[in-house]
Amino acid sequence: MDEFSDADGDDRGAGRSVAVVGAGAVGLTAAHDLAARGASVTVYERGSVASESTGRAAGILYDAYAEDVDARVAARAIERFRALSGTGGFAFRETPYVWFVTEPGRKADAIREQVEGMRRNGRHVERVDPADLAAEYPALRTDDIVEAAVSRNAGVADTAAYADAVAELAVDAGVELREHTPAEVSLDPPRVNGDAYDAVLVAAGARTRDVLAEAGLSVPLKPYRVQALTADFDGAIPTLYDATESYYARPHPEGVLAGDGTEEVEADPDAYDRDGDDWFVDATRERLAERLPGYEPDVSRAWAGLCTATPDRDPLLGELDAGVYVAAGWQGHGFMRAPATGELVADEILGGDGVPAFDPTRFDGDEAFDVVEGMTVE
Repeated sequence: MDEFSDADGDDRGAGRSVAVVGAGAVGLTAAHDLAARGASVTVYERGSVASESTGRAAGILYDAYAEDVDARVAARAIERFRALSGTGGFAFRETPYVWFVTEPGRKADAIREQVEGMRRNGRHVERVDPADLAAEYPALRTDDIVEAAVSRNAGVADTAAYADAVAELAVDAGVELREHTPAEVSLDPPRVNGDAYDAVLVAAGARTRDVLAEAGLSVPLKPYRVQALTADFDGAIPTLYDATESYYARPHPEGVLAGDGTEEVEADPDAYDRDGDDWFVDATRERLAERLPGYEPDVSRAWAGLCTATPDRDPLLGELDAGVYVAAGWQGHGFMRAPATGELVADEILGGDGVPAFDPTRFDGDEAFDVVEGMTVE
């Protein structure tokens, strides 16, 4: 069994047939884990592997969560990212995650409270003095920072490389991967495109709600648009999140990857603009130049992708209807938790307990709610 799997001796999937809708990071992880435990798995993907949200994600990885469930899930995800590193072109690059504010007030207090909560959950985080941060990363301007924290168990990764590596492992484990094959889900029994399965997992990102709606199932999910860009840069930086200005930046092979540009309105998965907006590029260039004195960003490319929101900002993960499972609603944190959430939903499909806090049946499916920024300090 490959190093990414803990399935040695676990054959709970033997004789089970499972369809997975969506070949992004979560769906592929679940498919691999199911097949590694003996299930017969077919993945349906309307495009190609990582062609939607996974391939457009930022690739920021950390376990710095104050809530106990989130912390456990994120810690497991980091563990699995590390285990996969070096497989099929995927690499986990160690990179501290720093978040800070430049104004006193509620957000500064929140960072201190977050650190306390994270440390209670065993996370390797600490408050950091701006002068110490400047000594570690001379390229950073830190004189305006009033409160900051750092998570050391963190990294960055190429999101498409992860999906490609897991897809290869999944196929090696026996998964049938059907790219360029849209999926139509129906019930009683669970079916995809007319073929019956013991279970169907819908992990179709921004299209999850629509796929389930066609089967007569309603979930409170709203896709929303986010943006990112890459630019040249020669210096060393950590992954950083400016909670005052609400943007992030991380090291990238092209230099730096930076983004946010969250639009707090619902987006159409079929009609949204996949290119970065001029206003976003200009604003991000100015922010980078301010945070990295002397830097004049030469932007290589800018793009947009979709995240999905839920009423309580927690994902929908688990059984929604008899034999039909859902994995969506990550509020911008989907890729960084994918190795764990894919594992968890696979385990639930094979009889595990799942995650009660993420149970999709906690909602009626017709809840009204607003889209809000996913990376926030409150």
